[in-house]
Amino acid sequence: MRAVRAVSGLWRWRRNPLRRATDLAEAWLALTALLLVALAAPLIGVLSGSAAHTTLQRSVRAQHQSRHLVTATVVRELDAAPPATDPELLGGDAGSRVLARWTAPDGTGRRAAVRARLPDPRPGDTFRIWTDRRGDRVARPLDTGTATVHAVLAGAGAALLAAGLFEAGRRLVLRRMLRGRYARWDREWGRVGPDWGRADAAG
Repeated sequence: MRAVRAVSGLWRWRRNPLRRATDLAEAWLALTALLLVALAAPLIGVLSGSAAHTTLQRSVRAQHQSRHLVTATVVRELDAAPPATDPELLGGDAGSRVLARWTAPDGTGRRAAVRARLPDPRPGDTFRIWTDRRGDRVARPLDTGTATVHAVLAGAGAALLAAGLFEAGRRLVLRRMLRGRYARWDREWGRVGPDWGRADAAG
């Protein structure tokens, strides 16, 4: 819709005896805004999305290199902790809260309260968790598909933001042009107004 409104000023390109210099300026303004919205905004979106994609894919690789999927064994089930104090819930995990043990990538044994995606956890049951190199519990690493979706959304958001800024700039410039036009009209009226309607005004 913003681009459509920008096109509305293009009619001033037509030649007619009533066309003023300001009409032509408004036509140039509308054309410039249309080109920026149609060409520059998508380009900004593509460049922003590409930059975000590169950064996110680098983050995906780094996370997959530093995080490891290990097998944990249930020691016993624990009472549910309040969500605000349970770091596993803060990490986005769901399931039963259990005391579990696992072997860290460096070979050391670990034991901690974690969330297990088991419907009825019993001692000896196993499940998979993500840890860092030291064996501490961490969130699941970002996957390639999710990173791509985030990059696309970032590019689309940048394009929409750029289009909005271009349209806002057009409206701001147009408003100033209109104010200048009204100011000139006021000055002209102040000059000829006192003589308007006088019988000898043309004499």
